[in-house]
Order: sequence, then C-alpha cells, then structure tokens
Amino acid sequence: MLDTTFALTLHMLGAVVWVGGMFAAYICLRPAAGSLEGPQRLQLWRNFFAKFFIWVWISILLLLGSGYWMLVTAFGGFKGAPLYINLMQLLGIVMVLLFVWLFHGPWLKFKRAVDAKDWPAAAGHIALIARIIQVNLPLGLIVVVIGGTGRFWG
Repeated sequence: MLDTTFALTLHMLGAVVWVGGMFAAYICLRPAAGSLEGPQRLQLWRNFFAKFFIWVWISILLLLGSGYWMLVTAFGGFKGAPLYINLMQLLGIVMVLLFVWLFHGPWLKFKRAVDAKDWPAAAGHIALIARIIQVNLPLGLIVVVIGGTGRFWG
C-alpha cells in the first residue's frame, strides 16, 4: 500500500507541475507578456521555457515511471487496467510526443533565434510553441479529470 501511495504521489506531482506550468504559461504569463516590447517578451519566454522544460522532463520521467509501476503492481499489467487507466495512458503518450516535438523542434530553433537576436524568426517559433501548448494544455486537463474521476466511473 505504501509503495502505491508513494508512486501515486509522484504521479500527481508530475502532473501538477507539467499541466499547472502549461496553464500558468498559456493563461497567465502569455497575456501578461503581451504588453512587453518584442525583444523583451521573447527573452522572457526564452528564460521561462529554459527553466520550465527541465521540470517538464522531470515530470515526464515521474509520470511514466510511476504510472507504469502502478499499472503493473496495482492493476496486474495492461490486461487488468480499467478503461480510465488506458485513456490516461493514451492521452499521456500523445502529450509526451507533442512535448518531444516542441522541445526538439520549435524550442531549440526559438532558443537559437533569441540568442542570435533574430527577433522575426524567434517570433515565428514562439507562435508555434504557443499552438502546441494550446493543444497539450486541454489534453493535460482532460487527463487530470480522468485520473481524478476514473475510478468512480460505472
């Protein structure tokens, strides 16, 4: 029981950090940063994402490690997993794939453009990052709801 409680704690913390960070970035910081001049705004995002993405990687490791550990130990593997676990798993994998693409594509290009003070290129890359977060944030919120309510379905 204690092992499952610890794994679930790590799982919830990973979800809160990642999904909460996307919420804060997209819903709060994005509108607030809109009043800054272009280079200042882009530098703010570069600094924010440099810190935040470290935590996203840690969250992904926590979520995958704890999630699959619980899948095996608490549900007896994939065959014994209820629908809500499989839905969380599916959406979680989509979220991870979107983040990996965001990180290795638009983020690295954005970071290089800001560092080179190529503001027009940086603005294009940050727009794509925002669109990816615009997709990943609702997925994350859905996963949180599924995780919190799934065991009570049916």
